[in-house]
Amino acid sequence: MPPFGDTMIRASRPSLLALSLLAALVVAGCQREQPQPVATPVDTPPAAQPEQPAIVLEDVIERDPRYLVGITYPPLASKYPGLARELQQYTDAARADLQQALAGVEEHAGEGMLYDLSLEFREVLDSERFAAIAAAGSLYTGGAHGMPLVGRWVWLPQHDALLSAEALIPRDEDWADIAAYARQQLHAALEQRVEADGLAPEERAEVLRGAGRMIDAGTAPEAENFDQFEPVVDPDGRLMALRFVFPPYQVGPYSDGEHSVEVPAAVLLPKVAPQYRELFSGG
Repeated sequence: MPPFGDTMIRASRPSLLALSLLAALVVAGCQREQPQPVATPVDTPPAAQPEQPAIVLEDVIERDPRYLVGITYPPLASKYPGLARELQQYTDAARADLQQALAGVEEHAGEGMLYDLSLEFREVLDSERFAAIAAAGSLYTGGAHGMPLVGRWVWLPQHDALLSAEALIPRDEDWADIAAYARQQLHAALEQRVEADGLAPEERAEVLRGAGRMIDAGTAPEAENFDQFEPVVDPDGRLMALRFVFPPYQVGPYSDGEHSVEVPAAVLLPKVAPQYRELFSGG
C-alpha cells in the first residue's frame, strides 16, 4: 500500500481545484481544534437604583392615663425621603425610650404618673443646596425635669445625603482650631452672663470655674461634640458660617438651656473635606 502522502498526491493530479479544497478543509479543521478566545463582556452602566419610597411624616397626638405624646413636623420634613427617614428614626428612638419607661407602669396609674414626650421639628432652611431641620422638645419619665431633645439635620439635595460633622471634617486633629474658636466664644458669653448677675467675687469665681470646666469638656476637638449644627448662608446660598448648637448639660447646666456659636467659613474651610468645599463661600 503506497504511503498516505503519495496517494493524496496521485489523487490530486486530475484537479488542482480538488487539492485546494482539501487543504482548506484541513486548515479549517485545525482551527476548530484551537481553543476559542473568551469574549470580554462590554462594560455596562450600573443598573439604576430604585427611587426611595416617599415617607409622609404626620403630626402625632396620643394620650392615655399613663402618657402624653405630641409631635409636629413642617412640610419640609417629608420633601426628601432620605431626610424623612432620618427624622423618623430619631422620633422612633424617643418613643422607644418612652415605651421602656412605661414597661413597669400600670395601665391605670394614679394621678401624677403621667409621662410626656414633646417634640417639635421646624424648618431652618430650604434652598437648592441645603434643607435644614431643627428639633426641640423633651422626654419626661420622672424626676425633677425631662430629658432635653435637641437635634439638627442638614440635608444636601444635590448629593442626596445628610451632611454630618464627621464627614465634613473627618480627622479629630482638624477640629482643634474650630474647638478653640467655639470655646473662646462660650467663655466670653459666660463671663457676660455672670457679670450681669451681679454675684459676689467669690461666688462669681466659683461659677466661672465650674461652668468653664463644662465648656472645655464639651468642646473637646472631636466631631461628636459638634454634630449639631445649622447652615448660615450668604446671598448666593453658600455657607458663610455654621451655627453649632450645644444641648443642655454639654457646655453648661440644665438651667442654662442650649448654647450656640457661629463659626465663620474662614475658620472652617481649611479643615473641610475637599468634596464639600464648594458649599462654602470662597470654597
